[in-house]
Amino acid sequence: MQHDLHQQIIANIERDYGLKRRGSTPYMRGGKCTACGKKELYTNYEKPWVLRCGRQAKCGAEYHVKDIYSDLFEDWSNRFKQTQEAPNASADAYLQFSRGFMPSRVAGLYTQESYYSRELRLGSATVRFKLDKGGWWERLIDRPQRFGKMKARFAPGQSFAGRWWQSPATAARLAETDELWITEGIFDALALEHHDVAAVSAMSSNQFPDESLRQLAKDRAGNLPVLVWALDNEPGAREFIRKHVARAKKLGFTSRAALIPQPASRKVDWNDLHLRAQACQDAEDGKRQWDADMAEARYQGDLLLAKSAKEKGLLIYHHDNRADFHLDYQGRLYWWEFDRTRHDKLLKEEAASKSVEPDELDDSHRARIELAAADCVPIANCYPQALYSQANEVTDERWYFFRVEFPHDGADAKGTFTGSQLSSASEFKKRLLSMADGAQFTGSSYQLDRIMEVQLDRIKRVDAIDYMGYSKEHKAWLLGDVAVREGQLFRANEEDFFEFGKLRLKSLAKSIRLDIQPDNEGYRTDWMEWVWTCFRTHGVVALAFWTGSLYAEHIRSQFKSFPFLEATGEAGAGKTTLLTFLWKLLGRCDYEGFDPSKSSVAGRSRAMGQISGMPVVLLEADRSTPDKAHAKSFDWDELKDFFGGGTLRTRGVKNGGNDTYEPPFRGTIVISQNAAVDATEAILSRIVKLHFKRPTVTTESRRAADNLNALPVEAVSHYIVKACRAEAKFMETFAARVPVYEAALRERKELRMERVIKNHAQMLALVDCLALVAPLTAEMIAETKKELAAMAVQRQEAIHADHPAVAEFWECYEFLENTSQKRVVNHSRQPDVIAINLNEFAAKAAQLGQKIEDLKLLRDLLRNSQSHKFIASNVAVNSAIREGDLTRPNTVKCWTFRA
Repeated sequence: MQHDLHQQIIANIERDYGLKRRGSTPYMRGGKCTACGKKELYTNYEKPWVLRCGRQAKCGAEYHVKDIYSDLFEDWSNRFKQTQEAPNASADAYLQFSRGFMPSRVAGLYTQESYYSRELRLGSATVRFKLDKGGWWERLIDRPQRFGKMKARFAPGQSFAGRWWQSPATAARLAETDELWITEGIFDALALEHHDVAAVSAMSSNQFPDESLRQLAKDRAGNLPVLVWALDNEPGAREFIRKHVARAKKLGFTSRAALIPQPASRKVDWNDLHLRAQACQDAEDGKRQWDADMAEARYQGDLLLAKSAKEKGLLIYHHDNRADFHLDYQGRLYWWEFDRTRHDKLLKEEAASKSVEPDELDDSHRARIELAAADCVPIANCYPQALYSQANEVTDERWYFFRVEFPHDGADAKGTFTGSQLSSASEFKKRLLSMADGAQFTGSSYQLDRIMEVQLDRIKRVDAIDYMGYSKEHKAWLLGDVAVREGQLFRANEEDFFEFGKLRLKSLAKSIRLDIQPDNEGYRTDWMEWVWTCFRTHGVVALAFWTGSLYAEHIRSQFKSFPFLEATGEAGAGKTTLLTFLWKLLGRCDYEGFDPSKSSVAGRSRAMGQISGMPVVLLEADRSTPDKAHAKSFDWDELKDFFGGGTLRTRGVKNGGNDTYEPPFRGTIVISQNAAVDATEAILSRIVKLHFKRPTVTTESRRAADNLNALPVEAVSHYIVKACRAEAKFMETFAARVPVYEAALRERKELRMERVIKNHAQMLALVDCLALVAPLTAEMIAETKKELAAMAVQRQEAIHADHPAVAEFWECYEFLENTSQKRVVNHSRQPDVIAINLNEFAAKAAQLGQKIEDLKLLRDLLRNSQSHKFIASNVAVNSAIREGDLTRPNTVKCWTFRA
């Protein structure tokens, strides 16, 4: 290993794991194993490829250095520069230091090339191998995770079907080798060749190299080698092995299989086994390790190709020396038992019939007797397999995630079991039947206990969140079947969770469905012009808010708040069209929001807790009429704490203690209704308001609105992926622009409230950020910023303005008081106080033909009066109006205000 790379790895494992080398020993020891916590971790000093826990029986953990310190093994072009003298310098280093291949064994098999993605605007050096049928295959070597799932690629338009890849060394051995190993990848074949195994690469698990096999059968007629199918140990590949074995048999070949056992932590291939052997102390230890791994792989391959469940059980019996156990065979669960007494009896009877001693019987007779002494009965018409445990530490809940396989294709089911359901055969049977159609378990509780003992031993663990969207703790967006973390796109694996290096994560939220297009194929950008045509600056502001909502957790962490958005306007102004389209950009189809007045406090808190980094849209009808039921069920002040991401609701945790669960609000608030929000100053100052007027419909605007409504979610939902992948640049731009806009808004004399300034400065900064992901023009940006500045002034004025009904009330008050030189409705004797009896006020107004709002509504609204501040209600006042009037009492119940 090159000196500087070796020293970096040694320094890192000394620092992170406490490994030390004492004297001239070839090992570094005394490191702390992160799996068991014991100081038993060790590695080879000269070849620190793999860190191992010395407690092989109790722990046996292994850590591959290139997984732990991936940054040291991913940017080969920068670390090893390509030159004229060394055109393959990066590829040479990659194969030697990352793959562990000897330069002398791979020299001349490859070239160093390059790949550039126009879509991502990213490039990488590649290691390219020519294929026998033409074309090539290449592996990306510079941070390949940037390109998503594409870590390698074939020559476009070229076919490799029917032919395998082989090195000159294997080609020279084909005429005489007894076994030919067929692997999936080129690196797998090269790894086997390093241990003197003749190996070729089929290039894909579903690829059957019939042309190459026919040529081999012709060249070695009557002396065919045994084929060993050594594909990746994955469900799809295992099924292809069975098919390949059958096809090879028709060509005259005898086949075996070899499968590498897969640990819970990572995928292991033949190259990994090669590195594991290289990491041993010396060549002899390495050979022993390799031979042990090969023997286990052959055993696993034999299990795969067993002709019956009983034969498979016999293989397990000899390998593990267990008398009873469960096994799966062709999608069914079996219980296998060996009857030693029956075996001994049959053995004696067979020996007596042959007139020989029992130990003189040949292997075929012994095998037949062993089969006869074994019982193998099905205990389920399916095969339930525990995959991992998932836990919510906050609520102290844990589930076990299972995959249930069936003998017939395409019928697999997935779901969770609780601890209690895995502890009782009857409960297990009920849960299994409810999870998978027709699934039956007929085993006993003893059998279930033994099955779970094996399946749950060292089961891998997956972190779980109970919402959809951005997880601040894990720095990742979980968006249904896709996820974005640190600018990279990930897809859920076959077990329904995401793997971000060592981190495993999944969302438990099932009630929200997102239909997101992972790549930009078919993604349309013409929608921006339609939004501008229909909604002008209001559409851009709403789009900026929707996009900024994805970063609400980031923004609140840094700036402590995120504004609310209010969208008001007449019916038919287009609010619904805009909102449903904006949801399409986030992958949510046919959705606008929910009415909080139609839900309970608990229901609202759950609805608001389902998402993170997305808007919560509150839909309200016109509330200008009295509605006591609404007033009791929902109060705008409930939203106040959400401005800074406060607690949704406190719930008790069912764990027998005093623990509580207080989930924070992780989304943003959007209010859509016809009338303006009537709330306290605390709520109004948190709002950025858009008021939609019913437009003058033109042919162009009608067509644009129809296009927005007709756009399928698949055509625009890639937008959320683009927005999340721009994380670094988005937050850099936002953090730089907010202080600039705050300073500019403070210079305006009309703006006095700091919260209004902060909210609109954030929206201005979001418009700049929006330009990173949406096709905005300079005109759109300039007009939108001008409109946002005007909106800030309007919000300042609105906060200190009365509700229209209250303003109408005070206009009526002024009119009534001016109809006479004496006081008409103000009973106060104090010059700085106004005292009004509301019933008397309404009577006087009606008498003089003045219309005021219904008193039920006024009693709620007058408390927030701005022009005359509210003091108290139903106060006994010594009336200045009734002074000297002996027909009426002088004390009157009044509402009091500042004059």
